[in-house]
Amino acid sequence: MTGQGRDPIQAFLDHIVVEKGLSLNTRLCYKKDLSNFLEYMAGKDLLEATPGDISGFLKYSSERGLSARSYARALVTLRGFYKFLAGKGAVNESPCLKVDMPKVPQKLPEFLSIAEVERLLSAPSPDTALGLRDKAMLETLYATGLRVSELTNLRASNISLQGGYLTAFGKGSRERMVPLGDAAMHWLKRYIDEARPSFLGNRRSGALFLTSRGASMTRQNFWTMIKKYAILAGIGRARCKPHIIRHSFATHLLERGADLRIVQAMLGHADISTTQIYTHITNERLKKLHKGKHPRG
Repeated sequence: MTGQGRDPIQAFLDHIVVEKGLSLNTRLCYKKDLSNFLEYMAGKDLLEATPGDISGFLKYSSERGLSARSYARALVTLRGFYKFLAGKGAVNESPCLKVDMPKVPQKLPEFLSIAEVERLLSAPSPDTALGLRDKAMLETLYATGLRVSELTNLRASNISLQGGYLTAFGKGSRERMVPLGDAAMHWLKRYIDEARPSFLGNRRSGALFLTSRGASMTRQNFWTMIKKYAILAGIGRARCKPHIIRHSFATHLLERGADLRIVQAMLGHADISTTQIYTHITNERLKKLHKGKHPRG
């Protein structure tokens, strides 16, 4: 690799996408971290980096306002980079081995109440093709807990209305089947039968959700749309952040006694510890309920 003069950063970035299956968004984050480190090294060969260089870079970044979460991500990037180089024989040992990961305070995800979700789902008017599409998208998102990118990347062939499920492709292109539920199936069927053909016209597309011009919906399209409906529902744009419907889906399931492993499978989490954050939300709500309602709370 490096012996042939290939840029080690580029080789690593290609590796995480092609061989490890990480997303292009993750690649962009890693690229940014490594570009910042390269700038900090000021011409010094990255293959000769020391633990002091790693610590110095992280300290320098922290002094410039890098959050603890971003600090941790930068260290994860550098660890992955030097592990890759060590595996290729380009360095003898990773300079990150003796650099400790900081403790990042756990931030509980925001979510909507059931009443707020109901208002949001009722905001689109199914009397128009666009309103019917938007209604189907919101119902599908809340029924399945998909990531927004997974929702907008759905193909028409990923939906089985007869079977009552969809097939999603998550991080690392991992495939999973998620049940739809009656409400989502109803609105999806109406959208597929009534609205989607009007968007397509004489064109062809494998994408499930389309714009009025027949193009595939994007994440940006969707979040512009959801913020509009959040305002109509009286929720406010600031609260409708990416993932909030996904967070609401998981929280509402667990509040009603769903098994954590089942929720993990539906969300597509590789590690159950990622799903467990939602149990902290439900625990906090139980504490507040007890404190507010119990005679000795």
